[in-house]
Amino acid sequence: MFDESYNTILKASEGSFRDKGSKFIAYLFPVTTEDEVKEILQDYKKKYYDARHHCYAYRLGWNKDAYRINDDGEPSGTAGKPIYGQILSNDLTNVLILVVRYFGGVKLGVSGLIQAYKAAAADAIENNKIVVTPIRHLLKIEFGYPHMNQVMSLLKVDEVKIQKSDYTNDGVIIELTVEKKIVANLEKQLLDLEGLSLKLLDIF
Repeated sequence: MFDESYNTILKASEGSFRDKGSKFIAYLFPVTTEDEVKEILQDYKKKYYDARHHCYAYRLGWNKDAYRINDDGEPSGTAGKPIYGQILSNDLTNVLILVVRYFGGVKLGVSGLIQAYKAAAADAIENNKIVVTPIRHLLKIEFGYPHMNQVMSLLKVDEVKIQKSDYTNDGVIIELTVEKKIVANLEKQLLDLEGLSLKLLDIF
């Protein structure tokens, strides 16, 4: 099932951890683009301008190929990495975890910081709900009117959603999303129809 779906969240949540006077507040957000990440980080750095550190990690994409960690002044590997570790251990993508730290006056040491950032991030995830999301292909198909009934019959399954339909003098153009688990079989059935063309527009 790994290549047919991914784990993410649908809404934001918070978590926290305290140690020796320091307070770590974690914020977990659903995100899909780096622009969203930048906007959230800017807003929360302004909102918590008086905090000592704003550390974060994120991972994006159905194939989980875009990620970043940031220690924001904490010793290398003590903040962004343990935050990202919680993203990995829950196999999440399309998420951002930001942990805001208010310094309590007592240094926690490397192991103390790692534990604190890990615990805060874990708490934010615990206070959320992980959802399994099917990977979808966005396809465009073009075909003549004689194939209308056959095509529409093939598309009448739960895993297919028609996004847009255009009816021209030459035929029909349809954009649709298809869950990856059935896309190969559906493409084969569609392409068996003479004159039908199919193009992959996106995967998400």
